[in-house]
Amino acid sequence: MSDYAIGVLTNIGLISFVALSAYLLLIAGEMSFGQQAFFGVGAYASGMLTAMYGLPLPLAAFLAMALGALAALLVALPTLRLRGLYFAMATLAAAEMARILFELLHFQREIEGELVGPDGAQGFRGIRWVFEHGFEQLDYLWLICGLLALVLAMFVIAERSRLGATLRTLGDDAELAASVGIDVQRIKLGVAAVAGALAALGGVLFAHHNTYIEPRNFDIMLGVHSLAYALIGGLGTALGPLLGVAVDIGVLEGSRFLHGYRMIVFGGLVALLLIVRPRGLLDERVVHWFRSRALRKP
Repeated sequence: MSDYAIGVLTNIGLISFVALSAYLLLIAGEMSFGQQAFFGVGAYASGMLTAMYGLPLPLAAFLAMALGALAALLVALPTLRLRGLYFAMATLAAAEMARILFELLHFQREIEGELVGPDGAQGFRGIRWVFEHGFEQLDYLWLICGLLALVLAMFVIAERSRLGATLRTLGDDAELAASVGIDVQRIKLGVAAVAGALAALGGVLFAHHNTYIEPRNFDIMLGVHSLAYALIGGLGTALGPLLGVAVDIGVLEGSRFLHGYRMIVFGGLVALLLIVRPRGLLDERVVHWFRSRALRKP
Protein backbone atom coordinates (compact mmCIF):
# COMPACT_ATOMS: atom_id res chain seq x y z
CA MET A 1 0.00 0.00 0.00
CA SER A 2 1.39 3.42 -0.94
CA ASP A 3 2.11 6.11 1.65
CA TYR A 4 -0.56 8.29 0.04
CA ALA A 5 -3.24 5.61 0.42
CA ILE A 6 -2.20 4.96 4.02
CA GLY A 7 -2.43 8.70 4.72
CA VAL A 8 -5.93 9.01 3.24
CA LEU A 9 -7.21 5.93 5.09
CA THR A 10 -5.66 7.17 8.33
CA ASN A 11 -7.42 10.54 7.97
CA ILE A 12 -10.73 8.78 7.32
CA GLY A 13 -10.25 6.70 10.46
CA LEU A 14 -9.26 9.65 12.65
CA ILE A 15 -12.16 11.86 11.60
CA SER A 16 -14.61 8.95 11.94
CA PHE A 17 -14.40 9.19 15.73
CA VAL A 18 -15.64 12.77 15.89
CA ALA A 19 -18.25 11.96 13.21
CA LEU A 20 -19.56 9.08 15.34
CA SER A 21 -19.61 11.44 18.30
CA ALA A 22 -21.91 13.85 16.43
CA TYR A 23 -24.01 10.92 15.15
CA LEU A 24 -24.63 9.65 18.69
CA LEU A 25 -26.08 13.01 19.68
CA LEU A 26 -28.14 13.20 16.49
CA ILE A 27 -29.94 9.93 17.11
CA ALA A 28 -30.72 11.20 20.62
CA GLY A 29 -32.35 14.24 19.01
CA GLU A 30 -29.61 16.84 19.53
CA MET A 31 -27.58 18.63 16.86
CA SER A 32 -24.13 19.64 18.07
CA PHE A 33 -21.66 21.88 16.24
CA GLY A 34 -19.18 21.60 19.11
CA GLN A 35 -17.75 18.08 19.17
CA GLN A 36 -14.41 19.44 17.97
CA ALA A 37 -13.90 20.88 21.46
CA PHE A 38 -13.70 17.40 23.01
CA PHE A 39 -11.58 16.22 20.09
CA GLY A 40 -9.17 18.98 21.11
CA VAL A 41 -9.40 18.13 24.81
CA GLY A 42 -8.36 14.56 24.00
CA ALA A 43 -5.51 15.73 21.78
CA TYR A 44 -4.05 18.22 24.27
CA ALA A 45 -4.56 16.08 27.37
CA SER A 46 -3.03 12.93 25.92
CA GLY A 47 -0.17 14.86 24.35
CA MET A 48 0.72 16.45 27.68
CA LEU A 49 0.50 13.13 29.51
CA THR A 50 2.77 11.23 27.11
CA ALA A 51 5.19 13.95 25.99
CA MET A 52 5.55 15.85 29.27
CA TYR A 53 4.99 13.20 31.93
CA GLY A 54 6.03 10.00 30.18
CA LEU A 55 2.75 8.09 30.59
CA PRO A 56 2.12 5.18 28.22
CA LEU A 57 -0.34 5.95 25.44
CA PRO A 58 -3.09 3.51 26.57
CA LEU A 59 -3.23 5.09 30.04
CA ALA A 60 -3.04 8.61 28.58
CA ALA A 61 -5.88 7.76 26.18
CA PHE A 62 -8.07 6.46 29.01
CA LEU A 63 -7.47 9.59 31.11
CA ALA A 64 -8.05 11.87 28.09
CA MET A 65 -11.35 10.11 27.33
CA ALA A 66 -12.43 10.56 30.95
CA LEU A 67 -11.55 14.26 30.72
CA GLY A 68 -13.43 14.53 27.40
CA ALA A 69 -16.50 12.93 28.97
CA LEU A 70 -16.30 15.31 31.96
CA ALA A 71 -15.91 18.35 29.70
CA ALA A 72 -18.89 17.24 27.58
CA LEU A 73 -20.97 16.71 30.72
CA LEU A 74 -20.12 20.19 32.00
CA VAL A 75 -21.16 21.70 28.65
CA ALA A 76 -24.32 19.59 28.49
CA LEU A 77 -25.60 20.46 31.97
CA PRO A 78 -26.60 24.03 31.01
CA THR A 79 -27.02 23.63 27.23
CA LEU A 80 -29.38 20.63 27.23
CA ARG A 81 -32.02 22.90 28.70
CA LEU A 82 -32.14 24.47 25.24
CA ARG A 83 -33.79 22.95 22.18
CA GLY A 84 -33.11 22.76 18.46
CA LEU A 85 -31.06 25.55 16.95
CA TYR A 86 -30.49 27.16 20.35
CA PHE A 87 -28.71 24.03 21.59
CA ALA A 88 -26.67 23.83 18.38
CA MET A 89 -25.52 27.44 18.71
CA ALA A 90 -24.71 26.97 22.40
CA THR A 91 -22.46 24.00 21.60
CA LEU A 92 -20.75 26.04 18.89
CA ALA A 93 -20.12 28.87 21.35
CA ALA A 94 -18.70 26.42 23.90
CA ALA A 95 -16.39 24.94 21.27
CA GLU A 96 -15.11 28.38 20.28
CA MET A 97 -14.44 29.13 23.95
CA ALA A 98 -12.42 25.91 24.15
CA ARG A 99 -10.43 26.86 21.04
CA ILE A 100 -9.62 30.26 22.55
CA LEU A 101 -8.52 28.56 25.77
CA PHE A 102 -6.18 26.37 23.72
CA GLU A 103 -4.71 29.58 22.26
CA LEU A 104 -4.16 30.94 25.76
CA LEU A 105 -2.66 27.72 27.11
CA HIS A 106 1.07 28.13 27.77
CA PHE A 107 2.46 25.26 29.80
CA GLN A 108 5.83 23.78 28.94
CA ARG A 109 8.51 21.64 30.58
CA GLU A 110 12.12 21.12 29.62
CA ILE A 111 12.58 17.55 28.45
CA GLU A 112 16.13 16.54 27.45
CA GLY A 113 17.06 20.16 26.82
CA GLU A 114 13.95 20.92 24.76
CA LEU A 115 10.83 22.81 25.83
CA VAL A 116 7.82 20.54 25.35
CA GLY A 117 4.17 21.40 25.85
CA PRO A 118 1.39 23.71 24.65
CA ASP A 119 2.67 27.12 23.57
CA GLY A 120 -0.56 28.97 22.87
CA ALA A 121 -1.24 29.82 19.24
CA GLN A 122 2.20 28.43 18.33
CA GLY A 123 0.87 24.94 18.98
CA PHE A 124 2.15 21.86 20.75
CA ARG A 125 5.14 20.06 19.26
CA GLY A 126 7.01 16.93 20.21
CA ILE A 127 4.18 14.43 20.73
CA ARG A 128 6.38 11.53 19.65
CA TRP A 129 5.29 8.56 21.78
CA VAL A 130 4.09 6.53 18.79
CA PHE A 131 7.27 6.96 16.78
CA GLU A 132 9.54 6.50 19.78
CA HIS A 133 7.91 3.12 20.33
CA GLY A 134 8.53 1.89 16.79
CA PHE A 135 5.11 2.34 15.21
CA GLU A 136 5.20 2.64 11.44
CA GLN A 137 2.45 4.39 9.45
CA LEU A 138 0.79 1.11 8.53
CA ASP A 139 0.96 -0.12 12.14
CA TYR A 140 -0.78 3.02 13.31
CA LEU A 141 -3.44 2.64 10.64
CA TRP A 142 -4.17 -0.88 11.92
CA LEU A 143 -4.39 0.49 15.47
CA ILE A 144 -6.93 3.09 14.36
CA CYS A 145 -8.93 0.48 12.42
CA GLY A 146 -8.94 -1.87 15.39
CA LEU A 147 -10.23 0.79 17.79
CA LEU A 148 -12.79 1.93 15.23
CA ALA A 149 -14.01 -1.65 14.78
CA LEU A 150 -14.35 -1.99 18.55
CA VAL A 151 -16.38 1.23 18.76
CA LEU A 152 -18.61 0.12 15.87
CA ALA A 153 -19.20 -3.24 17.54
CA MET A 154 -20.32 -1.41 20.67
CA PHE A 155 -22.67 0.74 18.59
CA VAL A 156 -24.17 -2.34 16.92
CA ILE A 157 -24.74 -4.04 20.28
CA ALA A 158 -26.29 -0.89 21.74
CA GLU A 159 -28.53 -0.28 18.72
CA ARG A 160 -29.95 -3.80 18.96
CA SER A 161 -30.63 -3.45 22.68
CA ARG A 162 -33.34 -1.70 24.64
CA LEU A 163 -31.01 1.27 25.04
CA GLY A 164 -30.85 1.74 21.27
CA ALA A 165 -34.65 1.68 20.98
CA THR A 166 -34.87 4.18 23.84
CA LEU A 167 -32.45 6.55 22.12
CA ARG A 168 -34.36 6.35 18.84
CA THR A 169 -37.63 7.04 20.64
CA LEU A 170 -36.07 9.95 22.48
CA GLY A 171 -34.68 11.35 19.24
CA ASP A 172 -38.02 11.09 17.45
CA ASP A 173 -40.16 12.61 20.20
CA ALA A 174 -38.69 13.58 23.59
CA GLU A 175 -42.11 14.42 25.04
CA LEU A 176 -43.48 11.00 24.09
CA ALA A 177 -40.40 9.35 25.61
CA ALA A 178 -40.92 11.28 28.86
CA SER A 179 -44.60 10.30 28.94
CA VAL A 180 -43.71 6.58 29.00
CA GLY A 181 -41.33 7.00 31.91
CA ILE A 182 -37.98 7.62 30.20
CA ASP A 183 -35.72 10.01 32.12
CA VAL A 184 -34.93 12.20 29.13
CA GLN A 185 -32.51 14.57 30.84
CA ARG A 186 -30.50 11.82 32.48
CA ILE A 187 -30.14 9.80 29.28
CA LYS A 188 -29.15 12.84 27.23
CA LEU A 189 -26.49 13.75 29.76
CA GLY A 190 -25.14 10.21 29.52
CA VAL A 191 -25.16 10.37 25.72
CA ALA A 192 -23.32 13.71 25.78
CA ALA A 193 -20.64 12.27 28.09
CA VAL A 194 -20.13 9.17 25.92
CA ALA A 195 -20.00 11.35 22.79
CA GLY A 196 -17.38 13.54 24.47
CA ALA A 197 -15.26 10.52 25.36
CA LEU A 198 -15.54 9.21 21.80
CA ALA A 199 -14.46 12.53 20.30
CA ALA A 200 -11.58 12.69 22.79
CA LEU A 201 -10.36 9.26 21.67
CA GLY A 202 -10.22 10.58 18.11
CA GLY A 203 -8.22 13.56 19.38
CA VAL A 204 -5.75 11.25 21.14
CA LEU A 205 -5.10 9.34 17.93
CA PHE A 206 -4.94 12.56 15.88
CA ALA A 207 -2.34 14.19 18.13
CA HIS A 208 -0.08 11.15 18.23
CA HIS A 209 -0.32 10.67 14.48
CA ASN A 210 0.54 14.27 13.62
CA THR A 211 3.03 14.79 16.51
CA TYR A 212 2.03 18.48 16.35
CA ILE A 213 -1.30 20.16 17.11
CA GLU A 214 -2.47 23.74 17.19
CA PRO A 215 -5.74 25.46 18.20
CA ARG A 216 -6.94 25.98 14.63
CA ASN A 217 -7.04 22.19 14.17
CA PHE A 218 -10.19 22.33 16.32
CA ASP A 219 -12.06 25.22 14.73
CA ILE A 220 -15.68 25.55 13.67
CA MET A 221 -15.20 23.77 10.34
CA LEU A 222 -14.36 20.49 12.05
CA GLY A 223 -17.62 20.74 13.99
CA VAL A 224 -19.64 21.53 10.88
CA HIS A 225 -18.03 18.71 8.92
CA SER A 226 -18.45 16.17 11.73
CA LEU A 227 -22.18 16.89 11.74
CA ALA A 228 -22.32 16.79 7.95
CA TYR A 229 -20.62 13.38 7.86
CA ALA A 230 -23.46 11.84 9.88
CA LEU A 231 -26.11 13.56 7.78
CA ILE A 232 -24.48 12.57 4.49
CA GLY A 233 -23.75 8.98 5.47
CA GLY A 234 -27.13 8.40 7.07
CA LEU A 235 -28.76 8.12 10.46
CA GLY A 236 -29.93 4.52 10.09
CA THR A 237 -26.73 2.92 11.35
CA ALA A 238 -23.36 3.76 12.89
CA LEU A 239 -21.78 2.89 9.54
CA GLY A 240 -23.41 6.04 8.15
CA PRO A 241 -20.90 8.54 9.59
CA LEU A 242 -18.01 6.40 8.30
CA LEU A 243 -19.56 6.42 4.84
CA GLY A 244 -20.00 10.18 5.12
CA VAL A 245 -16.33 10.66 6.00
CA ALA A 246 -15.25 8.38 3.16
CA VAL A 247 -17.47 10.25 0.66
CA ASP A 248 -16.24 13.63 1.87
CA ILE A 249 -12.53 12.85 1.83
CA GLY A 250 -12.86 10.66 -1.27
CA VAL A 251 -14.62 13.35 -3.30
CA LEU A 252 -12.23 16.07 -2.14
CA GLU A 253 -9.18 13.96 -2.93
CA GLY A 254 -10.62 12.85 -6.25
CA SER A 255 -11.43 16.39 -7.37
CA ARG A 256 -8.01 17.96 -6.92
CA PHE A 257 -7.88 18.58 -10.66
CA LEU A 258 -10.63 21.19 -10.17
CA HIS A 259 -8.22 23.22 -8.02
CA GLY A 260 -9.99 26.24 -6.51
CA TYR A 261 -13.43 25.12 -7.68
CA ARG A 262 -13.52 21.76 -5.93
CA MET A 263 -15.08 23.10 -2.69
CA ILE A 264 -17.83 24.74 -4.75
CA VAL A 265 -18.52 21.49 -6.57
CA PHE A 266 -18.38 19.50 -3.35
CA GLY A 267 -20.76 21.89 -1.59
CA GLY A 268 -23.21 21.62 -4.47
CA LEU A 269 -23.10 17.82 -4.38
CA VAL A 270 -23.70 17.77 -0.62
CA ALA A 271 -26.66 20.16 -0.94
CA LEU A 272 -28.15 18.02 -3.71
CA LEU A 273 -27.67 14.85 -1.68
CA LEU A 274 -29.40 16.30 1.38
CA ILE A 275 -32.33 17.40 -0.75
CA VAL A 276 -32.73 13.98 -2.36
CA ARG A 277 -31.95 11.98 0.80
CA PRO A 278 -32.55 14.18 3.87
CA ARG A 279 -31.76 11.29 6.27
CA GLY A 280 -28.55 10.40 4.41
CA LEU A 281 -27.43 7.53 2.19
CA LEU A 282 -27.87 4.84 4.85
CA ASP A 283 -31.14 6.00 6.35
CA GLU A 284 -33.52 3.83 8.35
CA ARG A 285 -35.38 2.61 5.28
CA VAL A 286 -32.21 1.44 3.51
CA VAL A 287 -30.91 -0.26 6.65
CA HIS A 288 -34.24 -2.04 7.12
CA TRP A 289 -34.14 -3.22 3.49
CA PHE A 290 -30.63 -4.63 3.91
CA ARG A 291 -31.55 -6.37 7.14
CA SER A 292 -34.69 -7.90 5.66
CA ARG A 293 -32.69 -9.19 2.68
CA ALA A 294 -30.01 -10.63 4.98
CA LEU A 295 -32.58 -12.39 7.16
CA ARG A 296 -34.63 -13.74 4.26
CA LYS A 297 -34.31 -17.46 3.89
CA PRO A 298 -32.77 -18.70 0.59
